[in-house]
Amino acid sequence: MFTRAIVIVLDSVGIGELPDAAAYGDEGSDTLGHIATAVPLRVPALRRLGLSRLVSLPPVQDPAPPAGAFGRMAQQSKGKDSVTGHWELMGIVLERPFPTFPDGFPADLIADFESRIGRPSLGNVVASGTAIIDELGPRHLETGWPIVYTSADSVFQIAAHEARVPVPELYRWCEAAYALAVEGRGLGRVIARPFVGEPGAFRRTAHRHDYAMPPVRDTLLDGLLARGHEVTAIGKIADLFAGRGITRSWPSASDDAGMDLVERALAEVDRGLIFANLVDFDTQYGHRNDVAGYAANLERFDRRLAALLPRLAGDDLLIITADHGNDPSTPSTDHSREYVPVLATGARVRPGVDLGTRATFADLGQTLADVFGVAPLLSGTSFLARII
Repeated sequence: MFTRAIVIVLDSVGIGELPDAAAYGDEGSDTLGHIATAVPLRVPALRRLGLSRLVSLPPVQDPAPPAGAFGRMAQQSKGKDSVTGHWELMGIVLERPFPTFPDGFPADLIADFESRIGRPSLGNVVASGTAIIDELGPRHLETGWPIVYTSADSVFQIAAHEARVPVPELYRWCEAAYALAVEGRGLGRVIARPFVGEPGAFRRTAHRHDYAMPPVRDTLLDGLLARGHEVTAIGKIADLFAGRGITRSWPSASDDAGMDLVERALAEVDRGLIFANLVDFDTQYGHRNDVAGYAANLERFDRRLAALLPRLAGDDLLIITADHGNDPSTPSTDHSREYVPVLATGARVRPGVDLGTRATFADLGQTLADVFGVAPLLSGTSFLARII
């Protein structure tokens, strides 16, 4: 039925708390719902695909049936970070979460890291990335010592000013941290967080790089490559899968640049999976509690989506989803444990199909395994028969 599938992950665009949200400190979180309550969202393309059947989008609900299939997916894995979410989308359900460090990293880990890079470090606290750069950036500029911090997620983040520490050197520091924290202690990932600017006006750059643990078993991506299918990764997808199961990787500097690459892929890649992550929702707006900015980015994406839809070929399947929540209206600046949308469209997709609540994100991967004739994944239930 389909020779090409395009999956776009709107990073952190959750649609309401999961039943176990309280166990994660996320009771009451509803990323998209709270944004729509605060801002009159203008997202006609998403509404047309069925988003308004999943989230209340004032002032009115859409009377016409959606132009595709719509539903929501629950996260079955333990955790609420991007690696966990993307792995589950591709078929891996984690029974145990990656370790987190709510009091900072152990002293011996930091000592080993400092020994490997040959200098002390700053921070070693749980912090917002933008806040800690504002706080410790001036000291970092004076000393050249890296800023090390973590969050509610399983991450070892290293920030350094590009004029003080060249980006390749920051990457080498991250590789040292990866050996100690990911390979040595099972941490989910190390993230390079380069920034520029002057005190009081620091800003992070597009040279971010994620060093993630390789998937613990084969994902849909591995199955696709084994069967000779193309897998085009856009944004941070290749980082999240440690390069596994990827034919080509096109990093992006912004969500607009990511959508440019999706359009390029539609023009250049005529088969297989195009898998894109749009991270600005999370990094630029969710983590900064910027409700208005988040809403504006949703509207920018909606305009790009409206322009993308006519470019789809007759045998294309487009799926829009997310990997977790990050409610900018709550006091927390961390990810939130939420349902995510699943919107499917294409010329061969039956309109108006309500997929209901799916038990796991892995239903998406299992559906794509059906599409491409890949061996069934260990987790998930395909909804392909429902949409064609």
